[in-house]
Amino acid sequence: MDPGFVLTDTVKGVQGSDEEMESMIPQPSTPRLRRCGYCLLQQPMRAKHCQTCKRCVRRFDHHCPWIKNCVGERNHRWFIVYLLVQLLALLWALHIALSGISPTITWELWFRVNGFLLAVLGVVGIFSMVVVLLLGCHLYLVSINCTTWEFMSRHRISYLKNCGSEENPFDRGVFCNLWDFFCICRTVVWEQMYSRTRNPTNSV
Repeated sequence: MDPGFVLTDTVKGVQGSDEEMESMIPQPSTPRLRRCGYCLLQQPMRAKHCQTCKRCVRRFDHHCPWIKNCVGERNHRWFIVYLLVQLLALLWALHIALSGISPTITWELWFRVNGFLLAVLGVVGIFSMVVVLLLGCHLYLVSINCTTWEFMSRHRISYLKNCGSEENPFDRGVFCNLWDFFCICRTVVWEQMYSRTRNPTNSV
């Protein structure tokens, strides 16, 4: 499905520039859209150009080779469901393989009879651990409202590199982050959230 491709451009006559060199935000309090250096569209905050899809994706997380698509704002929750279903299928395969192991009189005969199932258990077990780790990482990032791209490339992203190492301007707390991610289907204007977070109201 569409991961949230950036389709429109509201600013005309702006020349394209390198994605990592042009500053998205001239000042911490003034968010500004930037021009993609590849497709020349104006990028919303948290969007990134995918070299494989050759499109800009809103709230870009990563490009997944297994689904041959980007994971972004519109399909990230379905990617989590995909991982969960995949994990359930692997656990079911582990259960079937374990239930097929037959007891024998000697160890040598046992390995000979159950050798294929043991190999299956090893392969499925490795895949299960990989999916568990991947699912756990994504749920953690969702709980802090961070993407894989932002987590891995924080030092190169202009709207994050000036924040503290533990500061995330999009984090609204675990409950709100999870609720917004799984229960609210809409396009978020991240520039507004960033402005509110970076400019808190001073209390007297």
